[in-house]
This record gives sequence, structure tokens and C-alpha cells, in this order.
Amino acid sequence: MQYASSAVIDPTRDDDGRRARRSAPPRRANTGRTGRKRKDPLWAKLLVIFGAVLMLASGTVIIGQRLIFAAATSNFNQTDLLDPAAPQTHVSIDGAKNLLLVGIDPRPNQNPNDLMRADSILILHVPATHDRAYLMSIPRDLYAEIPPFNNGKKTYAGGHDKINGAFAAGGDGLTGLEARKKGFVLLQQTIKKAYNIDFQAGAIVDFQGFQQVVNVLGGVDMYVDEVTESAHIGYDAKTGKQKPPAKFDSNGRATKIYGVTPKTYPKGYQHLAPWEALDFVRQREFLPDGDYGRQRHQQQFIKAVFKGILSRNVLTNKDKLSQVLKVVGQAMTIDNGRIPLEDWIFAMRNISASAVMTLKTNGGQFNPEGPGGAELLDETSVQLLNAIRTDTVDNFLLNHTDWVSQS
Repeated sequence: MQYASSAVIDPTRDDDGRRARRSAPPRRANTGRTGRKRKDPLWAKLLVIFGAVLMLASGTVIIGQRLIFAAATSNFNQTDLLDPAAPQTHVSIDGAKNLLLVGIDPRPNQNPNDLMRADSILILHVPATHDRAYLMSIPRDLYAEIPPFNNGKKTYAGGHDKINGAFAAGGDGLTGLEARKKGFVLLQQTIKKAYNIDFQAGAIVDFQGFQQVVNVLGGVDMYVDEVTESAHIGYDAKTGKQKPPAKFDSNGRATKIYGVTPKTYPKGYQHLAPWEALDFVRQREFLPDGDYGRQRHQQQFIKAVFKGILSRNVLTNKDKLSQVLKVVGQAMTIDNGRIPLEDWIFAMRNISASAVMTLKTNGGQFNPEGPGGAELLDETSVQLLNAIRTDTVDNFLLNHTDWVSQS
């Protein structure tokens, strides 16, 4: 069996090739600040991508306010991301649509020649009726066959790796936007080869604007479905001073520190300040189902923010709506698939937050059957991807109602 070359980042390390580094938690005072800066987690990019894409569907107000719409679309960074080798068909907004959404997490001081893995990979499926949407995450540790690829600078021979390595291999030898564009193409080709899914639009998002989006909204209201302890924010039980509640080994595994009380999010409805939201949705170390629990919380949080964007006090406030649109647009690079954004907005105008279903893979459980700690999709997950390809997700869910995440 052929494996990806050593140019792809070591999967035992973080996506940027480094061991995980933990930063200090925020001060206990209710300032909304988070102390020393740390890189935004995976879910931050998911939120920006998903919130922006679905916000385009909130045509109720935007369509009626042409000035706001013009300002919104002008903020989006548009470029060619989709595979130019894909079959070219007549472009129309009609019919089912699949959007490939990729989150990345570049370091502020990152060497421009460093390889970058995709931090998150999502498929947003909109059925032909355009009245609802389905969001599913492709596990970033999924073992996949990555096809050969020439990005104009280097040639990748093809091989097997975790699927987020396709993004790194595609951009190898390139920098900046060109590296991201080629990485997106190879990732798209990898998904096409494995599951024969075509995409009609796509987006890449980094973390730069995420904190601003949350701050503009003033936090989020959401239901916390289980008591969640933070592995990153804690307080000394005797002095009350900030102190990390866990220590991490070289593989990123966390162990609680005696005498430190972790920040705890109780079960129930609550308002999360921006810094609390950032912390809550990145927790996985002390959850029974680990990263799948974090994925569920990410999905719940994404929908909560989407509801915040579509709330009356945002949609009816021209200045605030413009602020939200601006910060979201600046954080995105999109390919609209040669379909004008005006058409996307109008076609998706009936999709509300309650009409978006978040779907599990592997029934919400890690399936470590791949080599080197990589994950494989079970038979039912493959059936779900086939349902996305054939626009039969409704039929799939009739027999798999428990594959809808509670969000």
C-alpha cells in the first residue's frame, strides 16, 4: 500500500506540525477577555463558514435592503476554489446543491512555506426543494486515498493519509492564497474519488474574524446538553487565582490537576459570553465521547449563533447587521460556482435555523479501524454520503432518525 509522502504533516502532531501548546486561562473577573492569546479552535472556523453561508439564506430582510446586500457581498473574498477539471455543466441555481466548507488555522507567525492541514471539513447539502439544509462533518482523521496532483510547483504522487492531509499536499510548495486554492482542489478531488460527490460552491475560512463575530453578537444563548468541565480554564481552590485545571502529555492527553477547580458549564439553557463560548465548544478532554461530543457541541453552537444572527434585534438593526456581515465576509474566501450571490440568497431565502439539520457520522462514535490511528467510516455513514450525492437524505433519515444530532 502506498502512503503519502513525508511532505504531509506528521498526524501525531497538531495540524501545524507542533505539539499542542496550552495558554493561560482568562482572569476570573467578568471582563470577557481571555488573557494571553491562543489560536482559535476548530469550531471557530466552522462557525464563521456555516454562519456566513446560512446567513446568505436569510433573505427575509437582506433582499429588501439592497444597500445592505451590496455592502455584504462586497466584503466577501471571491476566487476560484472548485476543481477546474470537474465536468462543466450548465450553471443554474435550480436543483440540489452541495457546498464544501473548509476551515483552516494558520499561526500569526507561521512560516509561509509550512504545510497546512484542513482543520475542519464539512458538507452542506441543500435539497432541490431549497427549504432546508443538512450539515455533516467529514472526520479530519478519516483514512483516505489521495489522488496524484500537480499544483504547478510540485507533483504529489498520490497515496493514503488522513483526509485533512489532502489540503496540505495540494498546497505543497506554494504560499498564501495559491496554496489554499490548490489544497482545496485536491481535497475536493479526494472526496470525489471516494464518494463521487460533486460540489457547486465552496468556501475557505480562517480564524481571523471569528472573535469579532461573537463580540458583535454579544455572545450566544444556547442549551448545554451535559455538564462540561473545561480543561483550559480553572482557578486555584485556595487562592481563587487563575490556573490551568489540567496538564497535557506529549500526545495531548489531559490529566486533572489536584486543587484546581475547572470552569464548569452546567446543563441547561444559558447565555455564554464570547470568552465562555470559545472555551465551551473546544472542550473534548473530559467528555465521555471525546471529539464526537465536541462535534455535537459545535453543531449546537453554530445553530445558536445562526439564530442570533437572524434574531430581530440584529436583522432590524441596519448598523448591527452591517457589522455582522462585514466581519463574516472578511473572514471568508468563497467560490460561488459561477452562480451570482444574489441568486444564492434568493434561492435559499426559506431556510431558517430550525430547518437546518446537523448529521452524525459513525453514529457519533470514533471508529479507529484505520492504520496509524486514522478513522474509517462505517457502512451507514457511507450510505449517508451516497444519500447526499443522490439527494435522498430525507429517505435515509426515515430509517436513521438517531443520526440527527440534537442541536
